[in-house]
Amino acid sequence: MTKPKLYEDWKNMVSQPIHEMGEWEIEVPVTARDGTQLYVDIRRPKTPGRYPALFSMSPYGREIQHLAPPAGRESDYTRGTGGIESGMTDFFVPRGYVHVHGDPRGIGRSGGSYSHFGEDEQKDGADIVEWIARQPWCNGKVGMLGMSYFAVNQLLVASQQPPSLKAIFVHDGYTDMYRQLAYHGGLFNFGFYQHIWRLFPTSTTRPMALDSMPAEEYRQGLERIRKDRDFRGYPYLYKLTINAENNPLMLDLLLRPFDGPFYQERSAYPDYDKIKIPVFLLSRWSAWAIHLPGAIDAFDKLKTERRMVITETSWEGGFGRPWYENHDLVLRWYDHWLKGNDTGVLDEAPVRYFVKGVNLWQNSACWPPAGIAYQPFYLHEQGGLSTTPPIPHERPSRFRNEPWQPPGKMSNSLTFTTAPMAEAMAIAGPLALHFWASLSSDDANWFIQVRDVAPNGTASIVSKGWLKASHRELDPNRSTPERPYHKHERRLETRPGEIYPYQIDIRDCAHAFRPGHRMQVLVKGQDSPWEDFAIWYHVNNMIETEHTIYHDSRCPSHLLVPLTPAS
Repeated sequence: MTKPKLYEDWKNMVSQPIHEMGEWEIEVPVTARDGTQLYVDIRRPKTPGRYPALFSMSPYGREIQHLAPPAGRESDYTRGTGGIESGMTDFFVPRGYVHVHGDPRGIGRSGGSYSHFGEDEQKDGADIVEWIARQPWCNGKVGMLGMSYFAVNQLLVASQQPPSLKAIFVHDGYTDMYRQLAYHGGLFNFGFYQHIWRLFPTSTTRPMALDSMPAEEYRQGLERIRKDRDFRGYPYLYKLTINAENNPLMLDLLLRPFDGPFYQERSAYPDYDKIKIPVFLLSRWSAWAIHLPGAIDAFDKLKTERRMVITETSWEGGFGRPWYENHDLVLRWYDHWLKGNDTGVLDEAPVRYFVKGVNLWQNSACWPPAGIAYQPFYLHEQGGLSTTPPIPHERPSRFRNEPWQPPGKMSNSLTFTTAPMAEAMAIAGPLALHFWASLSSDDANWFIQVRDVAPNGTASIVSKGWLKASHRELDPNRSTPERPYHKHERRLETRPGEIYPYQIDIRDCAHAFRPGHRMQVLVKGQDSPWEDFAIWYHVNNMIETEHTIYHDSRCPSHLLVPLTPAS
């Protein structure tokens, strides 16, 4: 077979849709290792034979995965996207794959109690993989399919090392539940967890903490939530301490405001060394709030065969469901590992990424790309941002955050902006904001955006970062200047009026600022559904607070920027 020479050539060499599909086999029982009865739906080619299988598992319900809208049709959060993320059965089955949808325990008719990515769910996934491999219609080789929850599950199941799982394709999957999803910089991700629980068809609505947390610790946790000044500004959260069944998962997270065993058990990163099979990682630059850092970290830390593609979507909600636009990449990967159809997937650069601003694709042997030089851009009074270090006696910058802002009103903020670019400036990699600041209250939140401001004044977001002031403690063993890593194990005292240094990790990006454009850092103290993407908003600091940022020769606050060699 002649190997493809260009990235696009392989599309004619992957499996073609030559198979007629059989009917769905509904509610097929699978017995887990402990006797729990789980259920799967199966669809396979009509022609008898032994085929590789793709397994999808999430708590969104196997039945609704059959409702996917036609490829190419637009969808949103009220039509078609309510958890339909397993992938298009009618794409893969005609190309010679069996597609298996499974409900983990506690979901739908599957027995047991739902444990949200816990050890039981991970082992259930491994049990189903091995059950699939033993079926007469399977060739003994299994992959996994799906984005978001389905993708996170792939990494966790792979860490269980089921022998028949030969490769995975992780499409938008976080790897650190605490930092990348539940608590961004120590800020509780209220909007997402308010949204997601309604997608779970489960009757096991008991908080996991009731079984894993001592009774007195649980009682004290409820009392802490009730007394928390910020949570008291959110009746929905307060009510969970009275009626946990409204959203037991959210209560479980509120009871655990710091990183620890609960989050680590449900994260892939502690078990990277247990993942031995090939992994394809795909995400998008607009996935700041959840999946992008998972792809970056997994590519860096995994030691197995791996590939990574970072693309972009037009909105923060990500790909349209059922994300048909990336199915050909999945097919290419699994044709290689499950069918032995060499389409050259291992002959290309390990990393392929989209450069925003100029809309070009680049290939790289590593991430960040080789030759990156980290350049500080210093914050200055009157909103300046430049490579010139600050001088003595520069006056600080201030804004006052009003937590009870009226609906529709934008929160107060500061901006620091460069002069228009005389020539193009390209960046690729992580950014970090190092700054000195004081607060008028004993805690507050920092929200950071790096933006591209066009000559006409319109601004687009390049990347984001977050940090709660009391969570500023760094892990010195894991932090670098370009990637600050916070412990999130306790709250540090924050005295009103006292100056503290802060380091905020800002998500990776690849962006080119064109001539005439300006780079801008925006700093604010809160977000809200009407000024940020409606699902990613956080519990606010509910006391009016003045934020003061210092930028003089003693406090050289700066944005650390990864310049590419051409810049």
